[in-house]
Order: sequence, then structure tokens, then C-alpha cells
Amino acid sequence: MSESDTHIVIKTTETDNVGIIVHSGGLKKGDRIKNGIQLRENIPMGHKVALQNIGEGEKIIRYGQPIGFANQLISAGEWVNSSKITTPEPPDLKSIPLPETSVPELNPLEGYTFLGFRNQDGSVGTKNVLGITTSVQCVAGFTQFVVKKIKQEILPKYPNVDDVVALNHSHGCGVAINVPAAVIPIRTIQNISTNPNFGGEVLIIGLGCEKLRPESLLLANGTTADTSVTPEISNIMMMQDDAFSGFSAMAEGIIQMAETRLKKLNRHKREICPASELVVGMQCGGSDAFSGITSNPAAGFAADLIVRAGGSVLFSEVTEVRDAVHLLVPRAINAEVGNALINEMKWYDDYLMLGQADRTANPAPGNKTGGLSNIVEKALGSVAKSGTSPIVDVLGPGEKIRRKGLIFAATPASDFICGTLQLAAGMNMHVFMTGRGTPYGLPMVPVIKVGSNSKLSARWFDIIDLDAGQIATGEKTIEEMGWELFKMILEVASGKKTVACDKLGLHNDLVLFNPGPVT
Repeated sequence: MSESDTHIVIKTTETDNVGIIVHSGGLKKGDRIKNGIQLRENIPMGHKVALQNIGEGEKIIRYGQPIGFANQLISAGEWVNSSKITTPEPPDLKSIPLPETSVPELNPLEGYTFLGFRNQDGSVGTKNVLGITTSVQCVAGFTQFVVKKIKQEILPKYPNVDDVVALNHSHGCGVAINVPAAVIPIRTIQNISTNPNFGGEVLIIGLGCEKLRPESLLLANGTTADTSVTPEISNIMMMQDDAFSGFSAMAEGIIQMAETRLKKLNRHKREICPASELVVGMQCGGSDAFSGITSNPAAGFAADLIVRAGGSVLFSEVTEVRDAVHLLVPRAINAEVGNALINEMKWYDDYLMLGQADRTANPAPGNKTGGLSNIVEKALGSVAKSGTSPIVDVLGPGEKIRRKGLIFAATPASDFICGTLQLAAGMNMHVFMTGRGTPYGLPMVPVIKVGSNSKLSARWFDIIDLDAGQIATGEKTIEEMGWELFKMILEVASGKKTVACDKLGLHNDLVLFNPGPVT
């Protein structure tokens, strides 16, 4: 048998007893892979093939970790899919040892900069955007109307302002505002307004009769609404204000307020800023079996470079961390941070239990089509985007970044909720990995889309910014792709390169995480 008659499969560690099919068309029954095994059935691209006989009840190993147990005899060369795997229990949170000593820091990386917008509070934006937020979902239509009018009629006069964005959300009234869980959506809205890409010039539109008072959104302490604060503040407009007679007057009122802030934002100029001012949100969505071996590890390598340069990286998605948390707690800088990470897992376990759901509701059908058999396999690949840096802090949902370094920002795995919460945490750059494809994008921050496999990246050539599938085909190493992504982050942050979703105008709405009751 010649080398040309065999096909490549990918093992992530020497102990793996399954491999991933690389060939873009999958492999057929009778095809041989490089260790001489002959396939016993057709296996699609990205799916697993048994590299040895796996007895019933034995562990199925990928990433050097058990992703489940065989519920039947699986012979070498056979397709290992979800129907043949029993999902194991998640790691017992009580039995995970906390770190006893500090984790050593990485070697510093010096000399890297980008062109950013320096704000009065010292934060740095990668975009210069006028944000118009709301205190209640009732005014969303009005906000969209005035944003469209401002962009068409006024924004062209202010060339240094990148965009005007409506920060609409589905909150503010018809909700229990003072229950404990209500703190999450409220502090999320508050902290989004302080994102560095808005330059401190966010406007607030309220209706007037809502529970969530517009003036409370000026607070940054994550508390519930303070109705004692006077509403006579220059960046708040109430639609029910008696001073307005008719819709046109309301629109003109907010447009005049917007122009005042556009003049201020237009004075902002890009200047050289150290890479330490980056706050990069790492996220994956529409994942496949390649995500954990190409795009996520490349993002993790870039994350380490950002941390070494003094910057900050957020990784998230609790259900896609839960089954790998035993690998993350030892990376916490101390027992306090390790315990905080465990507590976020426990909070979400309880939240899911309350809703009579569990972690096995993830992965989605598309993830399984892409080769991910269960949440354990997905989690082990997902955490690769955190790199190897020490975890310096843990944020609850909607909390704002407190220190530089690698940070776990607790969020659901939902792409849109995760992005919204990372925005509230203070990210000024976003990196989004996908294997199945998604038009995900945010207007507030640049979103670099990384494809996990070259088949997707070629088919979505004008939506994907970087093809990490070259790692699977052996054209590039994880390190080479990680450096390429790091340099792309600096280019995009400097405004020298425009990401695909901004070119195309593919932008999501914000989606709040609201575990509180609706009344």
C-alpha cells in the first residue's frame, strides 16, 4: 500500500483512540487511513473514526480526555458518533482542588501597538461610535427611526465618527425590577454604555412610565434602579415629556442632542496606543469538530500573545466550560479566583436545574452534523481559545472588567447573549470562531470571523476573515496562524483593515441575559 493510497486523520494527543476525518468530502467504506486501518463505513468530514477496538463501557478518548463511554463494541475503522457514546457526568465541583500557589506569568511581549481612540477616562476604543441606548423596549422603534435619520442626514458631516448605533434591548418594563436576578440585565445595560468604543457620549431614550428609570442607567455600580435621581440630565430624552408636541418634535429633540455629541466625538483622533489597551472577547459559534483543533487553538495562541503584551482577553460560555473546568481551575492565579470560577459553574448548574434543563441541551443539531458528539467533546475544544495564560479574574454576567490579563466572563453559550455580555465587560475587539458558518456581527466592535475548516472558509469567502482550516491540512501551524490572527487584531483595531461583517453591514441586535421573572 503506497502513501498516496492513505488518508490523513487528526489525533490531538498520543492517547486518543479516535481520529478526525480531514478530507473535505469525507471518506468511504474501504478507504484506508495512515495507520493502515480500513474504514468499515462511510464517515463524513470532521467526524470520528475509531483507531482501535473500543469495548463496551470503555472510554472514548479525544484531547487526551474521556468524552464518553462506548455503549457497544466499536471496531477499529468504525464511525464513532453520538449514537454509540454515553455522555459522562460533569466534573464534581466539590472535588476539584483549588490552586495552592500562584501560577507563573508568561514572558512579556513588548513593542506592539495599534491606533486607537484614547478617552478621557483613560480607556481606548477601536471604533468611535455614538451609542443611543434605551431604558425600555417600548422606544425601540423610535430609536431605530432617529438612528437611521442621523446616519443619513448628519453623520456625513463628522468624518471621525465611525457610526451611530441603537443599543436596543428587550427589558425595562413588564419585569420584576427589584428581584435578585434583575441585577444582571440592569448592570449589563449600564456597563454597555461605558464601553470604550462609545467615548463616554452615550445618549439615553426613555418613554417615561417604565419601571427601569432612564437616569438609573447612568449608574455603574450594578444596583437596581434608583428612582430618587433627578431625570433632568442632558443626555436623557423622555418621549412622554410634555415639552414635545408630535412625533417630529421628539425626533428633532434627540437629533439635536445627538449632534452635540457627534461634535465632541469628531474631535477624537486615532493615536498610537500600546497593545496592553486591547480587551479582546473570544467566542465561538456554529462550532464543529475542527474548532477545537484549528480556530480555537489559534485564537488561544493569539490570546497568550495579547496577555503577554499586557492586554486583556475574555473567554466565556459557561456550558462550554463546565465539562472542562477541572482543567481550568489549576490555571487560576490563586484559590480565590479558582473558587470564583467554580461558583459560576455552580450558579449555572442551579439555574439550569430551576428551568428543568441541563447541559446536554448543548450541542446544537448543527454542531453534531459538524462532528461534535456531545457537550464534553464540545467543551474540551471550546476552552482551547483561552490559550495557556493564568486566569486572573472571574466576572459574573454583565460585570465590567477589573484587571488586565486572561479573564473568564460568565455568559450563556448563546452567541448573541455572550456577545452582549462581553460588550458590557468592556471588550473593544471581538474574535469569533465558526465551523458551520454564521453571519454573526456587532456594529459596536469589530468582529474578526475565523473559519475552522477551509471548506467553509472557501464557500463563505466574503464573510470569513481568516481561514484556520489551513492548520488541519498541514499548510500552517497553530503558532503561525496564532501570530497571523494577533497581527490582524492589531490591524483591525487600528482601522487599517475592515472586517467582513462591517463591509457587509451584518450586525446583530443585542440580547440581554435576564434570568429574573417577567410580571
